[in-house]
Amino acid sequence: MTEATRRNLVVEHINRGIQSRTLGPGDKLPSVRGLAATLQVSASTVVEAYDVLVAEGIIWARRGSGFFVADRAQPFAVSQTGPQLEREVDSLWVARQSIDAENDVTKPGCGWLPSDWMPVDALRRAMRQVARASSAALTDYGNAQGHLELRHLIARKLHDQAIEAGPDCILLTNSGSQALDLVCRLLLSPGDTVLVDDPCYFNFHALLRAHQIKIVSVPFTPKGPNLAALEDILKDQRPRLYLTNSALHNPTGATLSAATAHRVLSLAETHDLIIVEDAIFAEFEPTLSPRLAALDGHNRVLTIGSYSKTLSASLRCGHIVARRDWIEALTDLQVATNFGGPSPMVSEVLHTALTDGGYRKHMEALISRLDRRRSQMTRELGALGLKPWVKPRGGFYLWCEFPNQIDAASVARRSLTRGAVFAPGNVFSASQSMSSFMRFNVSQLESGHLKLLGELIKAGDTADRT
Repeated sequence: MTEATRRNLVVEHINRGIQSRTLGPGDKLPSVRGLAATLQVSASTVVEAYDVLVAEGIIWARRGSGFFVADRAQPFAVSQTGPQLEREVDSLWVARQSIDAENDVTKPGCGWLPSDWMPVDALRRAMRQVARASSAALTDYGNAQGHLELRHLIARKLHDQAIEAGPDCILLTNSGSQALDLVCRLLLSPGDTVLVDDPCYFNFHALLRAHQIKIVSVPFTPKGPNLAALEDILKDQRPRLYLTNSALHNPTGATLSAATAHRVLSLAETHDLIIVEDAIFAEFEPTLSPRLAALDGHNRVLTIGSYSKTLSASLRCGHIVARRDWIEALTDLQVATNFGGPSPMVSEVLHTALTDGGYRKHMEALISRLDRRRSQMTRELGALGLKPWVKPRGGFYLWCEFPNQIDAASVARRSLTRGAVFAPGNVFSASQSMSSFMRFNVSQLESGHLKLLGELIKAGDTADRT
């Protein structure tokens, strides 16, 4: 490594701290000797790097006192928060690859169904109907709490899931992700600790990092979080909030057991823990599973949902279900950050599509189709040595482990050069302990992907033996 390279390493280290806001205006930088020891470079290298940063106006020196961050606005870069991971296991990179990929790139690792599995005809009919409705739906801002009839509909659907909540306890948002963002704004401050499952949905990591939150993780089991580990973490770390799925966990497809759900709520009460229950996959369940919100009555549980998985990811609309005082505060936050609820046009289209009589049949057909596809892909992946961690009751994910501890990130990297986006295990793991796992979307997984996986597994096995 050249001297210039070592100097740039120090410069990048300081810039990363400032961009992630670990270092703020006026904060004192580490001493020259201290940083040299941390980064394993010479003291003269650190001095040169600090001189470069002073010249750029990023830091300033006070004679006899050291170096300090300049008192000027710095852009916040969420990609610089948290550990600097390989791009193949960085949550933002994987999300962008899935969203931005060209049409000729396939996405067996993505988190949505193919467009031809969705009720496109029903959506077209709903759009035509809304286009003929009052002009207000086409031109006005959305109601602060969201479309009233759609909130009534969601309340009825929640009742079918044993969750009692009236429309006044429901806030419509621009998406499920925005719902979580608003909850973080309401309940968290930078530096707070949030508990997530290990593994968990990878964008939870990215969003929490954007809020400058400390992330701790609890090992996840086929019945829910490891209860002994959960209790220890609650005692030692005192997290403010626990973010989880209870119905068809992402990425594993596991289902929370009743005994685990009761124990989680008991521990939450003892340790004053708030729980955010992401229920976006609830409608894919063949039968109702234990729900934390149903058991808690939304005392310390908030529920997040949307129709992006069942109807359309293009028509963005999510919702938060919570106790009334929190909904009131969240509504104010939504007005402050979005000047109203989600688009009236989008809300009208979704409400029309959900009430035209075809949605129930669409979901029944979708659940049956996914059941057949999961069984087929379980067999075909199993023939390659990829064993599902659990047998999911529903949904479209299989969480599988590669044979012989093959590195899933390496498989994902090589697959990308062949035009396929996969989701390796460590992108879902705060502890980076899932390197041999991968999440598969059975609705997007095709024979060509299986052939590619077989080649890469064979190549990996050969490499391990040589």
